[in-house]
Amino acid sequence: MRLMYACSELGLGHASRTIALGKKLEQRGHEIFFFSGGKAYQLLKKEFKSVYPTTPVGWYENSSGIIISASLINIFFPLPYFNSDTGKFETKNPSAIETIHRYYDLRQPIYKIKPDIIIADGDIHALRLAHRWKIPAVYITNVVRPTQNFSLFLNPGERLTELYVRGCKKIIIPDNPPPNTICEYNIGDLRNVGVLDKTEYVGTFFDVKPTCGNKKYVFAPVSGPLGTRSKLLQMLIPTLQEIKGESVVSLGVPNERKTGRVSNCKIYTWLSPQQREEFMRNASIVVFSGGHITCFETVKYAKPSVLIPTQPEQTANAIKLQNMGCSLIATRKTQLKLAIQRIEEKYDMYKNRIETLNSISNKYNGLKRAVEIIEETKN
Repeated sequence: MRLMYACSELGLGHASRTIALGKKLEQRGHEIFFFSGGKAYQLLKKEFKSVYPTTPVGWYENSSGIIISASLINIFFPLPYFNSDTGKFETKNPSAIETIHRYYDLRQPIYKIKPDIIIADGDIHALRLAHRWKIPAVYITNVVRPTQNFSLFLNPGERLTELYVRGCKKIIIPDNPPPNTICEYNIGDLRNVGVLDKTEYVGTFFDVKPTCGNKKYVFAPVSGPLGTRSKLLQMLIPTLQEIKGESVVSLGVPNERKTGRVSNCKIYTWLSPQQREEFMRNASIVVFSGGHITCFETVKYAKPSVLIPTQPEQTANAIKLQNMGCSLIATRKTQLKLAIQRIEEKYDMYKNRIETLNSISNKYNGLKRAVEIIEETKN
């Protein structure tokens, strides 16, 4: 089949899933044309031959994370922001303009590609394209109708996007089936949305077979957009200097290979996938923002965690993991220090809960099932 695969760049978890599934589909002989923007486009370009850039569409964010009120204003009006990657003030275009450009970036190659199916990982623009051009669509997502910390002002936009979600042939959720779904509060009531019959929880796209390691340090992998990284670092490093024992922080700055130390905290600007795996495997506790992919990394290595969410999606994941007894949530420096201490005091309890979640997660092969669903969609 000829597949058009559009990937959201709002968090690199979408790109990670796209790479994993894209390689499996290529192995099955399918011809795939990938579309994304920003850093996601750069990552996909390294892995595949047919990768094309699209206009990124994003929230407005600063060092405090994603700002909902400013994002609403930014729908129609440009806003200034400080880009720490370039060290300059820049202007973020209105998201309405970004959306229009994104749609036409995807529409332009339709005549040439003539896809049998459009696959969209978090990219609503691709679903709209499929709807308008009557092309079968498969939607891969861990967010449908959020129920935690979701602004009422965003409800009209959410209901509009659900129109295109309902038009999909199939919806793939790369997570465990209920009641062990980490993204449960981001999915919401699928019956009310009207997509329950076309949705399948397939399990994570990544290997979560348990891997043994030591308990040497607190590990804090910082990742995500600029705002997420900035907010995390403001809390992490001062707090980790105060706790007993060693800690390791990855700043999440791509392509920089620097290291440093502040008190008992060792700092890396960037970790290779192999280094990240090693630090995750040998950590006692993992501190992160609550991204869906990293949630399953803690499941793989069976690590209790402290979550510092910086946006509603992460908050919902964090609440579910906390409710399952695998994690604690911290939103301030004092809470972070206390959360680490509480997990250390009851470490065996948290460890047992995350090990139970690991055993459940290992029952599913998300990649295999996702490929089957896509191939069945054409028939």
